[in-house]
Amino acid sequence: MAKKIRDFLLIILGTAILAISVEYFILPFSILSGGVAGIAVALEPFFHINETLFANAAVILLLIVGWVVLGKEFAINTLISSLAYPIFTTLFSYYPITLNIEPFIAAIYAGLIGGLGIGIVIRTGASTGGMDIPPLVLHKITGAKISTLVMITDALTVLLGIIAYGIEAALVGLISVFTTGIAITKVLEIGAGGSAKSVQIITEKWHELNEEICKELDRGTTLIEATGGYTSENKKVILCVVSQRQYNKLIELIRKIDDKAFVITTDAVDMHGEGFTYSSPNI
Repeated sequence: MAKKIRDFLLIILGTAILAISVEYFILPFSILSGGVAGIAVALEPFFHINETLFANAAVILLLIVGWVVLGKEFAINTLISSLAYPIFTTLFSYYPITLNIEPFIAAIYAGLIGGLGIGIVIRTGASTGGMDIPPLVLHKITGAKISTLVMITDALTVLLGIIAYGIEAALVGLISVFTTGIAITKVLEIGAGGSAKSVQIITEKWHELNEEICKELDRGTTLIEATGGYTSENKKVILCVVSQRQYNKLIELIRKIDDKAFVITTDAVDMHGEGFTYSSPNI
């Protein structure tokens, strides 16, 4: 229960920080960032729709689409953030702040602040929804790689921005996208470090844990035969390499199934294969 309350508060905090990035940097400076805010900025010259209103409506609509196409579990994981986002953006829109800075400086702050908020939400195992959803929906329909679909979605956003504002504005938007990625990565590395983790787990409940890792994280494992040096008993060691984003969830799984499990974690800096040099669908 304590973890659920903590995660709920972190999702609210992360979403509020993301909303600050949107309302005080992205929208006032018309920054063509990723996400629904960037789409709202790109479409405004064509349809003259209030950008905050459009972004809020898009978040709710995409949540509904995700629920229908991707299922109830996905929707639940994004529900809190998707509902909190329009509340915070609407609230902050009533208290505007005028900042006398250059657009490229605003883009840097937008990316760093937005990435901080998104990273906090991701660390709980949840999602901010929004433009994360279309690539996942298209993947389910077409079977194409999610990474490719994300790049196509971002490219279309940039192209739309070039048509609406010109190439200079699109380049400023890329600064925001780049700094967002850096901020998310740094937040996810807090308390762990590295881009991926090689984890060895010794537990009497290896069979149950092995199944949960494959089911919940969609990661392959290797079972290693070992012998206890003191007891001379035969043991199974689970070897698993997970992305930084999944590491905290793996630790939670281990604690849930066997809080006495012995865990050894090392940084993995050079990975090749499914999920790393090419993507597994759920990663």
